[in-house]
Amino acid sequence: MLSYWEKKHLLNADLLIIGAGFVGLSTAIHFKRIHPKKEILVLERGGLPTGASTRNAGFACFGSLTEILDDLTNMSEAEVLDLVQRRFKGLNSIRKEFGDVGLNYLDSGGFELLNSESLDALESMDKVNEMLKPFFEENVFSLEEDLYPYGFSKDIKAVVRNKFEGELDPGKYMLNLWKKANEVGVRILTGINVQEIDGESGLAQAIDPVGRYLVFSGEQLAICTNAFSKTLVPSLGLKPGRGLILLSKPLKNQIPWEGSFHVGKGYVYFRKIDNRFLIGGGRNIAFEEEESEEFLVNAKIKDYLNTLTESTLLPETPIEWEMEWTGIMGFGQTKKPIIQKVSKRTAVAVRLGGMGVAVGWQVGKEMSDLMAQM
Repeated sequence: MLSYWEKKHLLNADLLIIGAGFVGLSTAIHFKRIHPKKEILVLERGGLPTGASTRNAGFACFGSLTEILDDLTNMSEAEVLDLVQRRFKGLNSIRKEFGDVGLNYLDSGGFELLNSESLDALESMDKVNEMLKPFFEENVFSLEEDLYPYGFSKDIKAVVRNKFEGELDPGKYMLNLWKKANEVGVRILTGINVQEIDGESGLAQAIDPVGRYLVFSGEQLAICTNAFSKTLVPSLGLKPGRGLILLSKPLKNQIPWEGSFHVGKGYVYFRKIDNRFLIGGGRNIAFEEEESEEFLVNAKIKDYLNTLTESTLLPETPIEWEMEWTGIMGFGQTKKPIIQKVSKRTAVAVRLGGMGVAVGWQVGKEMSDLMAQM
């Protein structure tokens, strides 16, 4: 049961945005800056963002050497270069907008560990550097000469450094988005579970936390729910990809390295936070099982990450896990984000391909520009 005042003032907007993660809030902020008199309402089904925006590992990355080589087997050189450029420009744009202090950004570099099975990637490192040089104007990847300081097991044969990557705090990033959204006058409602949309009329049917049926109305409708968008727009062909993260208790001894690290085409990633060890990923050992929207922990993947930590990454350091969580990412046939109109009033900005930190702000800007043209 709703009041007259609620129906009159609280359920309508010029732009109705579904999803309050990086893309949804970025879209709202950019659009409000262009159209300060427009009323913008963002709906989020969780109390906190539901997908992966605040549930990722905080990597400010755009692609490891083996990941880029793998992409080159499925995409053209021009497409891969465009993907890397989009991600790197996106990282630079949030650093400029929010500042390194505001993001807890660390310019610590990105690193990839190569074992005997992936060592042949070094043969293509010069080729990849040449491909990227017109954009970066210098070599992106280089071989670390001394493995001793890292303390990895002898299974690791080489470490490749990416000088342009770093680390950040996704929680602080979200706090800054909330702050900017509030400053420009964007309304955010949480606990609103949108179950169905009418893209032609700009209606969103939802259930609130106390079970009330609500119908929100917008002159325009923006869907920014990434993997969860397939429920609202089935034709997008999106697939969810669940990512697991494990975080240790504080360690007695200091971890001997800095930076963000990848193993195996970017599928496994690890870093240290407050002298804790964080490791995530591993969905490549159970792709079908991890095409899920359920926030559950896959015991097989947890065991894989734990074994990799104990045997290879920190073989001399006792590890006790304190926290574990999962985030849901959105994937498709390619890694290029989908930013497109789907009906007269409605557009989508989805399929971040696990790179929401890098591209979310920029995708939001492109989505805002698209909505302004509709």
